[in-house]
Amino acid sequence: MAYIAVAGGVNVDIGAHPFQTLRKKDSNPGRVHTSLGGVGRNIAHNLRLLGADVELLTALGGDGYARSMRESCKWLGIGLSNALRVEDQPTSTYVYISDERGDMALAVSDMSICEKLTPEYFASKMDVLNGAALVVADTNLPEASLRYLAESLTVPLFVDPVSVSKAEKLTAILPHIHTLKPNGLEAELLSGVPVVDRNSARRAARKLIDMGVQRVFLSLGKEGFLAAADDETVWQPAPRAELVSATGAGDALMAAIAWSWLREENLSRTAAIGAAAAAITIECEDTINPALSGDAVLRRLDDI
Repeated sequence: MAYIAVAGGVNVDIGAHPFQTLRKKDSNPGRVHTSLGGVGRNIAHNLRLLGADVELLTALGGDGYARSMRESCKWLGIGLSNALRVEDQPTSTYVYISDERGDMALAVSDMSICEKLTPEYFASKMDVLNGAALVVADTNLPEASLRYLAESLTVPLFVDPVSVSKAEKLTAILPHIHTLKPNGLEAELLSGVPVVDRNSARRAARKLIDMGVQRVFLSLGKEGFLAAADDETVWQPAPRAELVSATGAGDALMAAIAWSWLREENLSRTAAIGAAAAAITIECEDTINPALSGDAVLRRLDDI
């Protein structure tokens, strides 16, 4: 049976949401909650909700959070048997603060354990990786490991740049990337084209295609995103949705893009499916909306 391999980070997410306008350098009344996350794990979780089989290759520490992560993945049906265990380090932790509208205002991550995800580790798991229909990687992996994956995989490599600082790791391997999902700032860094509107986003996407990427899904946030391939460009407006929290929308978008590849969807249909998944996600205060499913996404296409 076809499955998707996800290579990336897992985190314990600690989120803080103020009740009123966020005031800097002050204590803001609000709500704090803890959940299991990380870009790689979030993508894997969303893929399972969509109905895909998933194998997650990541690093777990020797703490209680790692036990919670294993229990959660077992309950969700995410394969974790190939994950690396690092008993003398803590599991990664990600702390974020949203503003009163639900948009992320500030975040700090401690992901030093990801440095243990070396090329040697991935070399030992190459049968699992190349046995997948595709591999989704995030840039929480070390640069050398991303390069190793790019040069060694025989299946399509999908990459989430995660952030501007981490996107720099991709500069030398763009010709090996099948599908790239950057935001405007990440696309600007990688393409050298300033992204300020739809037209500049189109130029940046075309530049990335010229640099060797096969497909680009360039997000402009609440405006929507641009999907581009060698012979086609599609602008996908953001669908109508009641914003509760924007955190996690990008993870859902990447999962939906990968799920669409399994379904052999074309570019425009993939863009619509991605927009639907992101819309469902932002209507929930949690990073992942448990209401997400393949059927829910397909029903939502009527509103796209």
